[in-house]
Amino acid sequence: MLYNIDMVKISVSKAREKLSEVVELSQSEPVVLEHYGRRAAVMISPDQYDEMLEALEESQDVAAFDAAMAEEGDNIPWDLVKADLGWM
Repeated sequence: MLYNIDMVKISVSKAREKLSEVVELSQSEPVVLEHYGRRAAVMISPDQYDEMLEALEESQDVAAFDAAMAEEGDNIPWDLVKADLGWM
């Protein structure tokens, strides 16, 4: 799961006092760090970060593919592309 609506919220000053506990908590759920009542940062586990990064890259790839498919002009046959790349 990439998004959890029930995130833990903690002030930056409180997080500073209990940093090791906050880091441990962030391994299982996102922790929102607040500064003067406003979101300042979100602490997540490295695994969650990697999942989010992969999802972002995937969505960027899909957007690039869609843009390429929407371009005007003639298509290049796949056999010609493979030959140009030396794959044949």
